[in-house]
Amino acid sequence: MSAVAKRLESIRAHAGITGREVAQLLNTTPQTISRWYRGRASPQPRNLDHLLRLDWLADQLATVYDPDEARLWVFAPHPELDGDRPADRIAQGQMQEVLAVVDRLQSGGYV
Repeated sequence: MSAVAKRLESIRAHAGITGREVAQLLNTTPQTISRWYRGRASPQPRNLDHLLRLDWLADQLATVYDPDEARLWVFAPHPELDGDRPADRIAQGQMQEVLAVVDRLQSGGYV
């Protein structure tokens, strides 16, 4: 299993996010994610960076939620993001804002 495939598995294990949803979050296609998973293609640097940040997010969410809850958290509107879904902010390249909310969750600053 390639290093990229291991990261995709980690995202699924920690946050319950499927390959199709990873594609949505990274603004790519499910077929591209499948090629990465099978080792038939490698992500371009920008997508690799986003994939690694998504893996970090999934890992951080796993400290607060089980995978099913983490997945719902990513795809549900959130008050600290002005009602936006974390998924939308991630897809818009605003991962730092989402990670800041998770940091507050971990520190008990917001539940």
